[in-house]
Amino acid sequence: MTKPIARSPSMNAEDMETIRMMGSRALLEALKREGTKVIFGIPGGAIMPVYDALLDFDIRHILARHEQCAGHMADGYARASGSVGVCMATSGPGATNLVTAIATAYMDSSPIVAITGQVTRAMIGKDAFQEADIVGITTPITKYNYQVMAAKDIPRIVKEAFYIASTGRPGPVLIDLPRDVQTEEDEIPFPKSVKVRGYNPSIEPHPLQVKRAVDLLVQAERPMILAGGGVHISGAYEELLALAELLNAPVATTLMGKGCFPENHPLSLGGVGMHGTREANLLILEADVLLAVGTRFSDRTTGRLTEFCPDAKIIHVDIDAAEIRKNAKVDIPIVSDAKKALKSIYGQILQMALKRQPSLWLKRIEELKAQLNEEATSTGASLKPKEIIKTLRRLLPEDAIVTTEVGQNQMWAFLHFQVIKPRTYITSGGLGTMGFGFPAALGAKVAKPEVPVVDIAGDGSFIMTEQDLATSVMEHIPVTVLILNNSVLGMVAQWQRLFYNRRYSNVYLGRIPDFVKLAEAYGAKGERVEALPDLEEAISKAIKSDVTTVIDVPISPEENVFPIVPAGKALKEMLWE
Repeated sequence: MTKPIARSPSMNAEDMETIRMMGSRALLEALKREGTKVIFGIPGGAIMPVYDALLDFDIRHILARHEQCAGHMADGYARASGSVGVCMATSGPGATNLVTAIATAYMDSSPIVAITGQVTRAMIGKDAFQEADIVGITTPITKYNYQVMAAKDIPRIVKEAFYIASTGRPGPVLIDLPRDVQTEEDEIPFPKSVKVRGYNPSIEPHPLQVKRAVDLLVQAERPMILAGGGVHISGAYEELLALAELLNAPVATTLMGKGCFPENHPLSLGGVGMHGTREANLLILEADVLLAVGTRFSDRTTGRLTEFCPDAKIIHVDIDAAEIRKNAKVDIPIVSDAKKALKSIYGQILQMALKRQPSLWLKRIEELKAQLNEEATSTGASLKPKEIIKTLRRLLPEDAIVTTEVGQNQMWAFLHFQVIKPRTYITSGGLGTMGFGFPAALGAKVAKPEVPVVDIAGDGSFIMTEQDLATSVMEHIPVTVLILNNSVLGMVAQWQRLFYNRRYSNVYLGRIPDFVKLAEAYGAKGERVEALPDLEEAISKAIKSDVTTVIDVPISPEENVFPIVPAGKALKEMLWE
């Protein structure tokens, strides 16, 4: 991810107003002017002046029970709303507890601003109580970070932080605020706009590259589109749909791209990669032209790179030039915002009056999907993960938001939960952070209180952040947690089963805790179900409840996620039941 090369903006005196106040109040006033409605955080000694001033501001604060959860809540809020999420913590351990959440947001290009308290300026570097070099620690996992050394700089830095976090390829920005800067009083200038020298995030596609891409696409016999998280970021949903239909090109998505193309559309192939659908993984290898939009060609998407799309010409659209040719070799690179590039490509093809007739490629797609769907018909009376996920989809409205934990539960959701509306599927992709789903669900519910929010969880992942059930109850944030409970660390157990000759090492969790009693201990609702009618009733009640509900669904520890592409193997070497 590219970073701005300078901190100093160019500002005119007429472009600001000046107010005398303390740094703590300047911070909150600046946040308010950026449209901040909610902060997720936990107070502590080095950030207390800000928390004191917070009592005088109309900004909601949600008290998390762990700083990591506060960061994930801000992340979930950002992904559901499209706005910048804000989290706050004290110095030292408070700040370091944010690191996993910051890294998660960085890997998935999510716009959050993390604010940390710091020891006084005179004590920095002297190993003072609860001091940590959070700027140094987070430099590799932030788009940018600041340590504020004067109260008068706070509004400018806040405005820069929001601008950097939300533009171009989004990402987290950290603001580290020494305690005495918070209490310092000064004439504080509030700029109306900022410009960061060397940072130019608005990127138009190069006309020549667009024309080259158009020429390839119109000549293609087997065109295909691979859509990633960049489509979500740019909001290029209509452009993607229009281009796919114009070209009669099937669309596969990466894990982060899931939901950017309606998965009930005939051209949808679902997800691609290590746990992608069979049709997506097979057909992408048959494409003669691949248009990849807003994706970084991660190892989990491509499998063995030397055998990824061997016969295809690849067009790669990405706003971050650093991602072009970083992993995959491409024939036509287009450094651009996804929405602008797709709109330009579509416009040029439309001018050519191209009319695609039903082709052998479309027939191949339809026949393969029908064949694989028939082969995948479920048998047996017991509850299976696929049945559980499909039941959830049937009972939820199209605009309901689903978050996931990480592990088998995540991949079952990737395969079987059909996403129809954009920004309704939130998951940890690049970092694969266990414990992400539940706090992200809380943040998403704060952003979208009018829709049901469900966390598809595994027992191992939910345990890592379950303490914030207290936050959901105390702050009146009702969500549903659906636990696929196999009593093991499921994905690790699956790998040990398939690739380590069933030599299980440290994966058994047992039936501890009792999730029903755990939920009730926090003041939430808990229910255990083992039959499909009971599951349907439990979900229907939970999504209408005014308090968080935990639904514990026991499943077999022997359940596997298929398909799977073994590590280091090509997509064509995927295994399935």
